[in-house]
Amino acid sequence: MSISENINSINKTLSAGVKLVAVSKTKPNEAILEAYNAGVRIFGENKVQELTTKYETLPKDIEWHFIGHLQTNKVKYIAPFVELIHAVDSLKLLKTIDREADKNERIINCLLQFHIANEETKFGLSHDEAIALLDSDEYQKMQNIRICGVMGMATFTENTEQVRNEFRLLKNIFDKLKDRYFADNEYFKEISMGMSDDYLIAVEQGSTMVRIGSTIFGHREYC
Repeated sequence: MSISENINSINKTLSAGVKLVAVSKTKPNEAILEAYNAGVRIFGENKVQELTTKYETLPKDIEWHFIGHLQTNKVKYIAPFVELIHAVDSLKLLKTIDREADKNERIINCLLQFHIANEETKFGLSHDEAIALLDSDEYQKMQNIRICGVMGMATFTENTEQVRNEFRLLKNIFDKLKDRYFADNEYFKEISMGMSDDYLIAVEQGSTMVRIGSTIFGHREYC
């Protein structure tokens, strides 16, 4: 099937209000434009240099999301244009984003990344670390970031019940943070969870944003 046909098939499985983030890392502009012409406007990248190059050369109404582990020394390169940073996993990173956003006279939307998987290789905050971050004086002083929700990655496993429980945990964390810190904030509404292999379970458990790459673009290598 073509990229556009893949997108149409995915859209039929998504609940109303669930956003599709097309994970376009390593994909050439022509593949991204095919997805764009099929109606996708949100694309996710995990390498700063690749993202900045694509931003310069592709349509300006694309909403670029940074979905990978972000190093503090790279924030300045994407701060002028990035729409959402999915993987904020430390107060240090959040402070850097706030500072670079201020330099660019804009507010940058962020998600707090949580470690919900049974895999040590994945990044993310614990619930207690997130509470400490949100209670900190440094966070209270930030003027140029907006925390819009949470993000997490489930364990890569064929055990669907384990995946379901991990997504349920993230939804529970979101609910607790919403009640404690963001009850009056309309913008705290996003739960970014679910990728090509598990997005249907994620949507079932309350995801508002799925990050899908191979199911859209295929597994083949692009030259």
